[in-house]
Amino acid sequence: SRWVLSEAKKEGVAEDIAKYDGKWAVEEPEEQAMSGDLGLVLKSRAKHHAVAAKLDKPFKFDGKPLVVQYEVRFQKGMECGGAYIKLLSDVPGLDLKNFQDKTGYTIMFGPDKCGVETKLHFIFRHKNPNNGSYEEKHAKKPTMDLINAFTDKQTHLFTLIVNPDNSFEVFVDQTLVNSGNLLHDVSPPVNPPQEIEDPDDSKPEDWDEREKIPDPDATKPEDWNEDAPRKIVDPDATKPDGWLDDEEEFVPDPNAVKPEDWDDEMDGEWEAPQIENPRCEAAPGCGEWSPPMIDNPEYKGKWKAPMIANPNYKGIWKPRTIPNPDYFEDLSPYAMTPIAAVGLELWAMTEDVLFDNFIITNEKTVADEWAKASWKLKSHEEAREKAASFIESIVFAAYERPWLWVVYIMVVIIPVILFIHFCCPATAEEDQEKDGAEADAAEGDAGEEEEVPEAEEKEEEEAPEEDQEERKPSKADLEATEQVR
Repeated sequence: SRWVLSEAKKEGVAEDIAKYDGKWAVEEPEEQAMSGDLGLVLKSRAKHHAVAAKLDKPFKFDGKPLVVQYEVRFQKGMECGGAYIKLLSDVPGLDLKNFQDKTGYTIMFGPDKCGVETKLHFIFRHKNPNNGSYEEKHAKKPTMDLINAFTDKQTHLFTLIVNPDNSFEVFVDQTLVNSGNLLHDVSPPVNPPQEIEDPDDSKPEDWDEREKIPDPDATKPEDWNEDAPRKIVDPDATKPDGWLDDEEEFVPDPNAVKPEDWDDEMDGEWEAPQIENPRCEAAPGCGEWSPPMIDNPEYKGKWKAPMIANPNYKGIWKPRTIPNPDYFEDLSPYAMTPIAAVGLELWAMTEDVLFDNFIITNEKTVADEWAKASWKLKSHEEAREKAASFIESIVFAAYERPWLWVVYIMVVIIPVILFIHFCCPATAEEDQEKDGAEADAAEGDAGEEEEVPEAEEKEEEEAPEEDQEERKPSKADLEATEQVR
């Protein structure tokens, strides 16, 4: 096999989880759509996996599109983990046995999921022309919800196209889900700003950012009482007639019984639970009456000077801008570092993730033909088997639980009958009129037959021979029959 297992260790993690000891296998899928079709399968749960394969020759960004395509099948769904690929950079000293998370890559592309959050990564590492450092650039999120790809256990096709004009496209199952431009639709941007804020600039001490200030000439009015309460007792309120001053709003429940297992020493003295006083139900209220509180018309609160425009207002201070010392302009981020290998460096909480039919080319038509001969056939068979499996499952369920047939009839057959009945009604009167018209027509035909002259009867006897000649197939009919065969 051209695939090389990594023998490296992850840096900065505990020794017992540092190794890339996740297992890989080349095998058929658990549910075969095409006999003998093998794939590369991630076999271990909660393990680090790393495997890579060199290209026949490095892919160079020399003016032709980059088309990357491969298949993924989450045979057991996916709880948390990725199925993305890394296109490893063609640099001196590249050793696939030492492939790990720090190995330099040109592009990272593919699906990723944890919990309910799904992603479709397209990340490329851009080389700074000033200092040679690399920075990851992330494409915007796709427009399509990818949850089905992780849960339906079917084979899905992922395609990335990067064009020389800096445009890119991302497809899932040959449906466009993301597109944009490397110069405008990635974060952070490829090119830094020409100017930046001066890190050495500072706000002057006398800089006033207050747009409004209290009026320094304003004085509190002499009649302004800051001590007046916000609420006062309503002086006009009177106790409603029938108010029961001597009755409590809540009383002990007379029907409550002390539990048999109640221990006064352990649980304390038992008291019956409180209930609403039934005598208060018909009265306007019970207990000591007190007048309600109302807003105090004399309340003004703490006095504050009114706000006026600040004559010293200078606006919100911002540091001055200076030319960016790290500025550069790269108008062709498409021209990335050449690609030497394809790598899978993954961690997943669900095993049996199957990869198949990797292709890197510079022509989309080639990738489409490749998909037509592989993924298209596979996808069609999987969909057919899924439909058949669904029908089998509902029939099997009905055999185990015969009452389900009643449910199926009520849910499917009865609505269909009702739909036909209401959409195509035929009244009894229309049926009777139709039957009567047919009967009249039959009687008329019978009467005419009785009056047919002997000459006409003779013509009718000769007519079948003529009809037989007319019904002889023409040459065109014979040719059409041959085409159908």
